[in-house]
Amino acid sequence: MPFDIFEPMKKFLQRPFVKKIFICFIGFVIILVILDRIVFPWYVSSPEVIVPDLKGMEESKAIRLLEDSKLEPIIADTTYDIRFSKGTVVIQRPHAGNKVKERRRVYLFVSGGEPMVNVPLLKGKSLRDAKFSLERYGLKLGQIGEVSSNQPKDMIIDQQYAEGTRIKKGEYVGVSISIGAGEGSIVVPDLIGKSLAEAEKVLADSSLKVGRINYQRSFSLLPNTILDQYPSKGNKANTGDAVDLFVTKAAEPNEKIREE
Repeated sequence: MPFDIFEPMKKFLQRPFVKKIFICFIGFVIILVILDRIVFPWYVSSPEVIVPDLKGMEESKAIRLLEDSKLEPIIADTTYDIRFSKGTVVIQRPHAGNKVKERRRVYLFVSGGEPMVNVPLLKGKSLRDAKFSLERYGLKLGQIGEVSSNQPKDMIIDQQYAEGTRIKKGEYVGVSISIGAGEGSIVVPDLIGKSLAEAEKVLADSSLKVGRINYQRSFSLLPNTILDQYPSKGNKANTGDAVDLFVTKAAEPNEKIREE
């Protein structure tokens, strides 16, 4: 039987992986031919246009101008720049004046207006800590009010904007700080020795009111006479504060004074 010198080559080409490599090679050659004969000639011969200047233009107008110039507008991102009003083009790629092929993509970066930030939580902080917190967000400490409260002195107990409120970067945020439990402006009158009715009138005239009444028996004073008071005379109180009274009541029949 004669020996076929091409037999080893045929067997090699019949292997599966060799067939795959051969098919891939043929495909690659076909792609190169298409690029060389069709795509590249079309790209080289396609008309060129000048990229228009879009900076500062409203987004809708910029898109329309690009489409009229046979270019493809792409909104790439929103950026914040106080020099440009909201909705206007801040940056474009390619730049204005570049000569490009028709249908080239032009990327637009549109202004979101003035940057907005979230107000941080300031309640419970000191003024120093609040100032640092605001600065991290690009905000400033505004007007400082003082309020009497049971909270520690110089602690922030209220803030102009609630936590999480979005405001423009660079704005001022006012706060209210505690000055402690401050004294009132009304001097508590002397009520000892007066009748209960007189004490009620005196307190009402001082913008105060009767608080808790504690009755105690007395053999020497008339009933409803003020024995003691709290707060005592001379102390400071606020409008509407209550004054507790210790008032006499009549002794029971046959009740005697206990002798020490």
